[in-house]
Amino acid sequence: MMEDADQGDNDDLAHEEGHEEGHEEGHEEAHQAGIDPDRVQDEDGEAPGLRKIIHVDMDAFFASVEQRDNPELRGKPVAVGGAGGRGVVAAASYEARKFGVRSAMPSVTAKRLCPDLVFCKSNFDTYREVSGQIREIFREFTPHVEPLSLDEAYLDVSDDILGIGSATRIAELIRKKIAARTGLTASAGVSYNKFLAKLASDQNKPDGICVIRPGEGAAFVQSLPVRRFHGIGPKGAEKMARLGIETGADLAARDIAFLRANFGSFADYLFRAARGIDLRPVRANRIRKSVGGERTFSEDISSGAALRDTLDRIVDIVWERIERSKSQGRTVTLKLKYTDFTLVSRAKSLPRNVAGKAEFAALGSMLLEELLPLPLPIRLMGLTLSNLERPGLPSGPTPEKKRDTAQLSLL
Repeated sequence: MMEDADQGDNDDLAHEEGHEEGHEEGHEEAHQAGIDPDRVQDEDGEAPGLRKIIHVDMDAFFASVEQRDNPELRGKPVAVGGAGGRGVVAAASYEARKFGVRSAMPSVTAKRLCPDLVFCKSNFDTYREVSGQIREIFREFTPHVEPLSLDEAYLDVSDDILGIGSATRIAELIRKKIAARTGLTASAGVSYNKFLAKLASDQNKPDGICVIRPGEGAAFVQSLPVRRFHGIGPKGAEKMARLGIETGADLAARDIAFLRANFGSFADYLFRAARGIDLRPVRANRIRKSVGGERTFSEDISSGAALRDTLDRIVDIVWERIERSKSQGRTVTLKLKYTDFTLVSRAKSLPRNVAGKAEFAALGSMLLEELLPLPLPIRLMGLTLSNLERPGLPSGPTPEKKRDTAQLSLL
């Protein structure tokens, strides 16, 4: 999956392109834990049948690119991110992961776990370039590609436009082409729905493949610890453990009434996930929900002048991303995190799209001035444009070809 976090005292903002369309969209995926209760049926309410779905996930993408481009780093524990006191690990090589270093971990903790850890400053221009090469490979096999981030995507290969005959064979060919053209490894999951394919791609990492055939999904899911389910974080897993739920099988044994009593609206997703059910289609024109960026400071700031200078810098970077993505939106949101980790946000929505960079900056400045003077110094500032529209894209759902409900060859 895409590894991104606050970059500490790095120059890069946390919400790079991969974060925006992957982990911000991916944040929605996480909330739904791989299954969207509202999309378990097609737009006309009928089940779309089984598909051939591949989920491709690059292995330690940022760190692997740095090791590829710098031979001196090969075989060494590497972290991409800020090495300073406020730095956070954005990506960790597999050599670093052996020491327990993980993405989103404070850099000081990572360094304590792995004293020989080498930190690299992120290079998103290169990551985007490599991501573009990878997406070109995907589209050689299918037009149905749904990127989640710079380094992962769903592919629907049910149509098999090249006549290869096997989704597993297609996944292997994709992995070989990625290695040949980029010098990097990728892992893949192959199954009949997105939820299972995403779980499978993580099963045999790095540089591996896992196939879950029709009829095998429920057994596979029920063999897993619930913390492997997308969207169930440490706190969620702790709550489930208190309820005696530690595996998918434990979850499947609870009826829907029990789940709703303990998990509210999350219950329907949990019920389906425990049975390996997910009928969401792969959507090639996935709409970005927002474009933004945030920065964690090496030292807390509180003076009005420093805050305004930082906001100006964030505006410059975020507006470049807005223009690059050709996004238009009506809502500007400012986020601040105080030294005690309290989050505060303010938003302003217009009845029309923000007219340009000057208005975007003015709205951000207005939101900041409303919060001054601050009760405490801050350690993070972020600015986001949301309520987006994309000119030229259809506003309604795209009709999709129904799949034969017979078992599809995955071998």
